[in-house]
Amino acid sequence: MAQIYPSILSADFARLADEAKAVDGADWLHVDVMDNHFVPNLTLGVPIVESLARATDTPLDCHLMIEDPDRWAPQYVEAGAGSVTFHVEAAAAPVRLAREIRAKGARASMALEPATPIEPFEDLLPELDMLLIMTVEPGFGGQAFLDIMLPKIRRTRELISKHGLELWLQVDGGVSESTIERCAEAGADVFVAGSAVYGAADPADAVRSLRARADSATASAAWACGH
Repeated sequence: MAQIYPSILSADFARLADEAKAVDGADWLHVDVMDNHFVPNLTLGVPIVESLARATDTPLDCHLMIEDPDRWAPQYVEAGAGSVTFHVEAAAAPVRLAREIRAKGARASMALEPATPIEPFEDLLPELDMLLIMTVEPGFGGQAFLDIMLPKIRRTRELISKHGLELWLQVDGGVSESTIERCAEAGADVFVAGSAVYGAADPADAVRSLRARADSATASAAWACGH
């Protein structure tokens, strides 16, 4: 079954606890952490993650768009994140970092910017619990989905299947009712959605609708046959 991760980057920051409750039924909450260095935007940090972890029973998926994740990522596990994603472009020692995240009790995930190919990192995949393919340039919400990422999603799914891994494949950026089926057909099974959820009249219903569309597309996708 497809997993839907509402992105609180699109939520009302003054009402984060309420906004977390508004998406009951979501699999995880996606928390974008930006430092105004790795990307040109500044968002949430450790204290907010700690507060959110206390305010919701939905597990937190922290996406670190920051410099020096080797230093900072473990602190997000300690703050209550159940999954921590670092960018391979920013990590000095991605294998060591993934192992440290796992050792602290969280799922380890690695993100790739649109221009970063998956192939050089094939040997790292067994060290991960999830891989994030960015389908927009990281840094801001509300961007248009980049269709040119679909072949990359397919290639990544092929590598996951080749090695027989139980690795979740996440997409983030421009995911909506008009794009989620293409992502699912290409091989994604975890979907970050910001404005498509929090911009809806009923965010919880938007989560259900997105999941249904993704599940339908997955059911007829070549990669999922016999999966």
